[in-house]
Amino acid sequence: MNPLNDWINGIRSLLAPAMICCLICSKNGRPSAGLPGICTGCEAGIPWIRQPRCQKCGRHTGCPDCNRSGQSAPILYNRSAVAYTPVMRELLGRYKYRGHERLAPLLGLMLDRAYIQLKAYIDHPQNFTQVQSRQLPEHHFLRKKRANPASLWHADLLVPVPVSDSRLMERGFNQAERLADVLSRVRRIPQLPLLVRTHHTGKQSFKSRAERIADMKYAFAANSDNSVKAQFNSWLSQVKAPGRPLQILIIDDIYTTGSTIRACAEAVQLMCASHRRDAEIYSLTWARS
Repeated sequence: MNPLNDWINGIRSLLAPAMICCLICSKNGRPSAGLPGICTGCEAGIPWIRQPRCQKCGRHTGCPDCNRSGQSAPILYNRSAVAYTPVMRELLGRYKYRGHERLAPLLGLMLDRAYIQLKAYIDHPQNFTQVQSRQLPEHHFLRKKRANPASLWHADLLVPVPVSDSRLMERGFNQAERLADVLSRVRRIPQLPLLVRTHHTGKQSFKSRAERIADMKYAFAANSDNSVKAQFNSWLSQVKAPGRPLQILIIDDIYTTGSTIRACAEAVQLMCASHRRDAEIYSLTWARS
């Protein structure tokens, strides 16, 4: 045996990345450098939405919804991290329904990609036409962005979509709140549970678009918990530049028709208006169907 070769092989084994059991494929493989718990092969296969076809809702395919006449738009823009493929559906199902809580950091960091994409879109004024600019309210961030290109957008607050009490008892956690937890830590943006569900709406995946929209009407209201009210009032008093609109992000796991996001945005706007504050509402979701 050659001692030199043994020494070189020993050094290589120390420098080589350790193998992990991947959270997606359950096989041993080299770990991803950017996403915890998955192998490089599964990382390469993630269906990231890098160039959404619809700049408003972030859809990666043709979008008829945002062009519907009379469509209300309480959110300005949505961005989603991944396309809701069968592999992504299985991954989310394991987290939401089968208690694989080790997936929480992974899904949260994946959602952060959507935040990066939204921020990049807003921070580059060349993305917005003069026609779009003329349609914006006087105090809209993008109007100020044109006047001062050096100003950078950031979210002031994260608001997770709430689940019903029965769903919370069934799962033991709110997946949107867990996603917001990770994003809050990474981006240092506070999050508050400003909303509650007023009634249980059942699983939306089995319903038509019209049924989802009808279900979500008045499905959310301001959280009446005194502790949450106090936290919100304290947060409002600390927000810098009180004359500008609040920049608020609604957080959820999936965007399908957008009915849930829109209903939440309307409730948040009403809540802010009751405090005499304007709010510009955006949304981030982990997946886009």
